[in-house]
Amino acid sequence: MADTAHRSAVALNDAAADRPAARPPVTRAKRRRARRDTALAFTLLAPALVAMVTMRVVPMFSAVWQSVQQLSLSQGRTTFAGLENYRFLLTNSDFHSVLLVTLVFNLVLNPAIVVLSTALALLLSQRIPWVGLWRSLVFVPAAVPGVVVTPIWSTALQPDGLVNAVLRAVGLPAQPFLTSSSQALFSIGIMVTWGALGYWMIFIIAGLKDIPESLYEVAMLDGAGWWRRLFSITLPLLRRPMSFVLIACTVGSFLIFAPVQILTKGGPNGSTNLIMYDIYNNAYQIGDLGVGQAEVVVLMLILAVIVAIQFRLLREDSK
Repeated sequence: MADTAHRSAVALNDAAADRPAARPPVTRAKRRRARRDTALAFTLLAPALVAMVTMRVVPMFSAVWQSVQQLSLSQGRTTFAGLENYRFLLTNSDFHSVLLVTLVFNLVLNPAIVVLSTALALLLSQRIPWVGLWRSLVFVPAAVPGVVVTPIWSTALQPDGLVNAVLRAVGLPAQPFLTSSSQALFSIGIMVTWGALGYWMIFIIAGLKDIPESLYEVAMLDGAGWWRRLFSITLPLLRRPMSFVLIACTVGSFLIFAPVQILTKGGPNGSTNLIMYDIYNNAYQIGDLGVGQAEVVVLMLILAVIVAIQFRLLREDSK
């Protein structure tokens, strides 16, 4: 009997040990604290949420609504047009040309910015004299507003400007740059790249600092040279920062407006008529607000598709 009672007691103790410990009851004070923390969080986030709704969400719905309206300048009233504005855009050869110019511009510009900013980050993350000064000098163009930089480039790219003076000094012929249909978009791309490299370089440098030094030490012990370490360690571990730069740079490049408006106004012969300038031209120069807002909606859809694809590729790379 004693042995049976002992075994029963041991079994009860083991069962009690296997049972999860009962959660302590949530006191009224803890609930009040949780509600207070939630209210504080919403209070701190309220200005940002109000700004996001006011500056992003409301204009988006406003653009969608106005894109199905038709403004009559003669009668001074708007009427419901349905999908007529979208039908006009999809059958308009000028809009097809705008889309082609914008897509080609982004397909060339964005990878170039990612590659060059990564190269600068790799160079300026080395132990070189005055590295902080060089980083600051590279970043300076990103800190200068575009409306200030653009006139400077406009002067430099004139037929008798600084760039052609340098070309003549080294024995090369002067170039038309902004007055040439084949060079104007390339010239704007160089200006945008010059202003963007320093900004995106900072993100790549931050990614480089997250790579453990121990990986490089082990690779060097195995006899891996600089190029082998670059392609086997650095670039694979920089994939996420580089993908972020590509996504953010894509959005920014689709929204370029000031350089085109100041330098070329979409010319020569529509060679620099990017979609943001075409939206401005339709909405405020021609006065067809419905078509302009329809272009805004098309632009939002294009950006949503491109960014979704890039995020999908980023997620697959991280698996």
